[in-house]
Amino acid sequence: MNYLDKKCWICGQEENIPFKCRFCGKNFCSRHRLPEQHACTGLEQLKQDRSYSRSPGYGSTITDDMFKDALKSTAKYAAKSAVKGVGQNISYSMKNSPSMAIIYLCIFSFILQIIIPGYQQLLQLVPAAILARPWTLVTHMFIHADFTHIFFNMLVLFFFGPELERRAGKKVFLYVYFTAGLVAAIAYSMTSSTPFTPVVGASGAIMGVFAALAIIAPDIRVYVYFIPMQITHALILFALFDFVLLGSNDMIAHTAHLSGILIGLLMGSRIKRAQARYGSYNDTYYRR
Repeated sequence: MNYLDKKCWICGQEENIPFKCRFCGKNFCSRHRLPEQHACTGLEQLKQDRSYSRSPGYGSTITDDMFKDALKSTAKYAAKSAVKGVGQNISYSMKNSPSMAIIYLCIFSFILQIIIPGYQQLLQLVPAAILARPWTLVTHMFIHADFTHIFFNMLVLFFFGPELERRAGKKVFLYVYFTAGLVAAIAYSMTSSTPFTPVVGASGAIMGVFAALAIIAPDIRVYVYFIPMQITHALILFALFDFVLLGSNDMIAHTAHLSGILIGLLMGSRIKRAQARYGSYNDTYYRR
């Protein structure tokens, strides 16, 4: 609909949802929407038609149809506005937060896994085939095994990703995330006893973000199974859990988790030293 289509034919008032007369086909504002209020030529022509003038319930039919048309137009406009609003929110989040962009990309990728045959097989990491499929060192971080896998991974990233962005910067977050993810994938591939078993998920990268944040802000309190504790204690608990289960056949890449934690600790220490030396800590965080 162009600019002129939104103007009332009688008074020129612009309407977001103009009323289109079903008799003459012109657009009108709410004040002139009824045929009688804009001297509808189409209605006058219909009145001259005998068969039309003899039809029972003429006035009520016009009113009911007009009400239904207005209701349909309003519902259609509301639905379009809702979809547009969601799209704008997603676009804004992706532009302003790398962690949110990764979350949306992972969700979109998970949907593609369901509807496109062979999509997961193309992007998943197979340790024995890294040299033949090097892109999978990155793409496997956007693939997940099932709904539970992606839900918990994205939940952790949702809470800790933006926090690391605010405290260290968006570029630093991306550097930590992808470095931890790449090192975790390589370390797992070199130590895996089942090199032909595919690996998927962003757990190694997320554990790197978790560990880096624990070094930068060790006093943050988190909840682990509804139990409050400092982030450093939670990190130790997860690291011990992965260490104890090394070599088990539970289909979890514990080596990748531990490698991601190690990289996160190293990078977090480096970031903290740089912040102390150059004063690069984002002081505006305290005023939020």
